[in-house]
Amino acid sequence: MVEIEHLTKTYGAQNAVDNISFTAGKGEIVGFLGPNGAGKSTTMKIATGYLPPTAGTVRVAGHDVLTDSLAVRRHVGYLPEHNPLYLDMYVHEYLEFIGSVHGLGGKALRARVAELVRRVGLSREQNKQIGALSKGYRQRVGLAQALIHDPDVLILDEPTTGLDPNQILEIRQLIREVGEDKTVIFSTHILPEVTALCSRVLIISRGKLVADSPVAELAARAAGETVVRAEFEGAVDTAQLSQLPGVRHVEAAPDGAVLLRTAPGVDVRAAVSRLAGQEGWILLGLRQEHQSLEEVFGELTK
Repeated sequence: MVEIEHLTKTYGAQNAVDNISFTAGKGEIVGFLGPNGAGKSTTMKIATGYLPPTAGTVRVAGHDVLTDSLAVRRHVGYLPEHNPLYLDMYVHEYLEFIGSVHGLGGKALRARVAELVRRVGLSREQNKQIGALSKGYRQRVGLAQALIHDPDVLILDEPTTGLDPNQILEIRQLIREVGEDKTVIFSTHILPEVTALCSRVLIISRGKLVADSPVAELAARAAGETVVRAEFEGAVDTAQLSQLPGVRHVEAAPDGAVLLRTAPGVDVRAAVSRLAGQEGWILLGLRQEHQSLEEVFGELTK
């Protein structure tokens, strides 16, 4: 449903998006990750027709964003990072207005608004002006407007921003439900959200796509290395630590601890303890850790 080929967006001498390509199909929920300024929002704006590309091709539901942008907008529901709302309008009034823009009307529109108010959890707030809502409820209104015309593709930029933990769980469930028969691409900085929701993850850094893989593969990569954190009183010979069986790499942590990276399933704590006793090193602490998704993300986006 979404096809991006060799997409580039240039501002002056800087490539905000640099020759990226990927596809996302029906029934797929794809997490789009990257540091601030990596090019996520720019890519999403191009895919929704809000920005023109400098080079490359973007097709949504078979329609090109440059030559058939109106058709693209009919097929896309979009929640931007900075959710633009008419704060002096009431929730029902606003959603009916957005629905009318998409060509809905009469009983069908009123029924659709009532359904979405219930699905996104706005029933208690539906008779308030949007300006009187909390940030979390305004985010729900933004999600409802993205869904009002039942689009084939849903593009969400930081959809759970401002929501409390209970609201986040509810919105995740809603995204799962709509993702069964739609293409969903959403950006987030919350990595557990990706593992909870997505079948696939894209990671962009400095405008370049640095990862495109199933979430399970990324999680396996995170579990593919064990880190032993050793704390000593005073300096030690890291060359001796690096010679221990199973140790791949030894490095100093910012707080002065020594990190020993080992092969999966290798526990070198006993060997470190014995070596410390032999050399007369004072061992203050020894802990085994697993590489986290955050660390994998950090490696890919350095």
